Amino acid sequence: MTGSQERYSTKSEFAYICLRDKIVSHEFAPGETLNQAVIARDLGISTTPLREALRRLKSEGLVELDAHRDARVTMLSAEEARDLVEIRLGLDPLAASLAAERRSKEDIIEMRAAAELGALPDRPSVADLAAHRRFHRAIYHASHNEILISTLDALWDKADRYRLVGLQDRPDRPERDDTVDEHRQLLDFVIAGDGDAAAEVMVRHIRGSLGARATSRLARG
Repeated sequence: MTGSQERYSTKSEFAYICLRDKIVSHEFAPGETLNQAVIARDLGISTTPLREALRRLKSEGLVELDAHRDARVTMLSAEEARDLVEIRLGLDPLAASLAAERRSKEDIIEMRAAAELGALPDRPSVADLAAHRRFHRAIYHASHNEILISTLDALWDKADRYRLVGLQDRPDRPERDDTVDEHRQLLDFVIAGDGDAAAEVMVRHIRGSLGARATSRLARG
């Protein structure tokens, strides 16, 4: 493998990460057809590991594959955006409540480090989205419920593309500051062991999230 490929265990994993980043960042736009020969050449791999990566992306709902192996980035929909928000409104507060009950010293250290992030920039990179995710992931892991953690991680994977849509209805500075402040409140309540308060803040946080804004924007067409 060449330079950047050496960071991954297989060529398929390398292709999966590269393609997923381009889909999440909308470099490969919703509805765009993916030329497998061109992509394989650009990545410096054969089409076999590329197809393995595409099948994995299909299982996550990020691409469509037809009988002739053409690949296309799935479209965004107001219905899926709504569904993601509804599920997160049920599961994220549960994770926050359990984290307040079960957090360890190591969990607190990670949550504090992750809480240092600010609001997302207007044109976030994949790295910016990953940094934003770090705080929520720290709370998920502090719940010490492996099924809940894996479920929420999968939901976050699907929701990343919608966050960029939500940024098109960018809130003003006071609202952006409120979002950062909600992270601080979540941290304080989880550390204090107040599960009810942590869950309440999380509900408010999800209702005002970029995913919720994306739902409204897509519904307007």
